[in-house]
Amino acid sequence: MKLGERIRRARRRAGMSQVQLATAINVRRSAVSNWESINEIHPTMANLIAIAHACNVSLDWLGTGRGALPIDELDQVQAADAELVDVPTERKLLAIFRSLPRQSQTVILDLLELLSSKKRYASVRPVE
Repeated sequence: MKLGERIRRARRRAGMSQVQLATAINVRRSAVSNWESINEIHPTMANLIAIAHACNVSLDWLGTGRGALPIDELDQVQAADAELVDVPTERKLLAIFRSLPRQSQTVILDLLELLSSKKRYASVRPVE
């Protein structure tokens, strides 16, 4: 299987369109299309790593075709930073967040911090 076919397979396995993958890794949709369909055009190593991360596949499999397709998520995270997301709502939120461009992720984080601080303020404010 060629690199373009592995990229397409990983993207489809992740349930992503070319547009969604392009947005997730901050490239144009045409770049994803070219990687998938034109054998002489390949992503940079940085983009290959981003594709593997966005599609939740191992870099080894994506780049070479060897190894297992899915990554073992716990092997990719340092023990001190490891968290299991087991609640379906949290999984959905995380998946959507990861698919957003960096600028949108920043806006979402700012909004959540604002909402969190208002909630704390409201809980300590005396009732009139």
